[in-house]
Amino acid sequence: MILRSFESAANGMNALMDMNDNTANNLANVNTIGYKKGSLRFKDIMQSAVYSQQGSIIRNTDESNYLGSLSVGSASMQYTHDFSQGALTKTSNPYDVAIEGDGFFKVQDADGNISYTRNGSFVVDNGYWLKTKQGEYVLDVDNRRIRMLPYDMEDETAFRDRKDIVIAENGNIEINSYNQKVPLQTIGVWDFADKDDLFEIGDAKFVPRDEINNPELRSEKFSIQQGMLELSNSNVIREMINSINTTRNYESLTKVVTTNSDMLQTAVSVGRIRTS
Repeated sequence: MILRSFESAANGMNALMDMNDNTANNLANVNTIGYKKGSLRFKDIMQSAVYSQQGSIIRNTDESNYLGSLSVGSASMQYTHDFSQGALTKTSNPYDVAIEGDGFFKVQDADGNISYTRNGSFVVDNGYWLKTKQGEYVLDVDNRRIRMLPYDMEDETAFRDRKDIVIAENGNIEINSYNQKVPLQTIGVWDFADKDDLFEIGDAKFVPRDEINNPELRSEKFSIQQGMLELSNSNVIREMINSINTTRNYESLTKVVTTNSDMLQTAVSVGRIRTS
C-alpha cells in the first residue's frame, strides 16, 4: 500500500503541474484580444475493482463482495477551450470589429495557410487590403481577400477618411464615397460543429484537427460590432484562485509523499532488526 500511495501521489502531482501551467497561460493572456481560456480534462489511472472477503480487502471476482473501485491518481486527458463570449470594449477604430455570438473570422497568411480567430483588431495596408496586425489577410464570405476599395476604383481620393468605412452587423462593408455609398465585400464569419476539435496555434488563432469530419460552417447566430473588440474571457480573480488551490493541493500531496517515505524507512529499519 505504501508503494501504491507513492504512485498515486506522483500522478496527482504531475496532473497538478499541468493544471498550474494551464492557469499560468490563462493569466498571461488576460489582455489578449479574442483569447479563449483553456481548461484540462482529467482521467483516472488504472481504475481497479476492490472486493471484500472475510473482513479483509482483497481482489476477488465474487460480485456480492464488491466494495468499489480504487484509482492510483489522475492524469490530464484533453486540453479544451472555453468559447464563451468575452466582454466587448469600444475603441472607435472603424477597422476594429468584434463578433457578438458564434463564429470566427477567417484569415490567411502569405503562404496560404488558413486559421480562425475572434481577434478583430484589423488594419489596412498600402494596397487597401484588410489584414490582421500580424499581416494575415482577412477573408470574405466567398473566401476572397478583402480589399477596402472597389477593385475597379484605383483613385485614392475616393477613400478620403477611415470614417467613410461602414461595417454592418451582417459583415457587409460599405464605403461612403462623396455622395454615394459603394458596397464592398462581406466579412466571412465561420463556425464549427465540434469546437473541442479546434487546436490553438498561438495569437488566439485556431485550426481544426480533423477538417474532413469537422468542416467549417457558415455561422448564423452572430452580429458584427464595428469599432469594438472582444476581450479575453479569462478572469484574473478566478485564475488566481485556481492557482492558489492548485498550490495547496500540491503541498498536500507533498506531505503524503513525505509521510509515506517516513513509513517506508521505518518498515525497512524494522525488517533489518528482525533479520539481524
